[in-house]
Amino acid sequence: MNEVAIFFLHGLVYAGLLFLVSAGLTLIFGMMNVLNFAHAAMYMLGAYFSYSVMLHFSGQLWLSILICPLILLVIGALIERFLLRPVHKLGHVHELLMTFGLAYIVTELVQWYWGNYPLAVNVSGFLNSTVRIIGITYPVYRIFIFFCAVFVGVAMALILYKTRLGIIIRATVNDSEMVSSLGINVPLVFTGVFAVGTALSGFAGVIAGPLLSVFPGMANEILIDAFVVIVVGGFGSLGGAVLASLIIGQLQSFGVLLIPQLSMVLVYLLMVSILIVKPSGLFGEEPL
Repeated sequence: MNEVAIFFLHGLVYAGLLFLVSAGLTLIFGMMNVLNFAHAAMYMLGAYFSYSVMLHFSGQLWLSILICPLILLVIGALIERFLLRPVHKLGHVHELLMTFGLAYIVTELVQWYWGNYPLAVNVSGFLNSTVRIIGITYPVYRIFIFFCAVFVGVAMALILYKTRLGIIIRATVNDSEMVSSLGINVPLVFTGVFAVGTALSGFAGVIAGPLLSVFPGMANEILIDAFVVIVVGGFGSLGGAVLASLIIGQLQSFGVLLIPQLSMVLVYLLMVSILIVKPSGLFGEEPL
């Protein structure tokens, strides 16, 4: 029974991390209709920035959480303004090629500056302790990751559905020409959305570093799962991203426990099954 509880918590933690990555992708891919294959590279970059900050400031994770997403926010704004905006009007193929190339460039720069070897990121204090929960001893840091995801999800929902800014963003997605005619700077809105999505990915990288260690392949490990979350949940659906992350997190966790031979393909089987039944995803809107 304890083993089941441990794997259940592992699934929740991975679901939280997956949501932190896919939340930014939901904004960028689902709302802006931008195919951004460099998103996971920004996640990796956030992890490496966090490693350097914690190395020079005596393991200050909170400082990394404050600084690194802001750096990625600026990087995301620059990418959208000078790289994505010129090719966005040309279609998804050009976006894919540009962001795919950008991901390779970021990976090569990371390997050149930080090297090819895994780098350990250690946390101290309360986050490095354990706690008793549902009858088992469990690391506090893993629980911290899950609550970070809950906080981000709630904050995004409040901003998108309860504020004027959220109304503007959703209106811009649905009818950018009408929003522009009302005097709102649509390109600036898209730049802001892309920058925030990139910052969320960087935040996920900061949080992931102490859990997974930091290494050049960490982007590839989570990229496919993040896109599966978007497809299964439905493009642009925050609630769909939450549910899909929870399903995939538990599927990955219990798949390793119950059917390890098929654990690598369970996520793809889930995606195919959902798309057969509902091509728009769990909470996606059907095309008119």
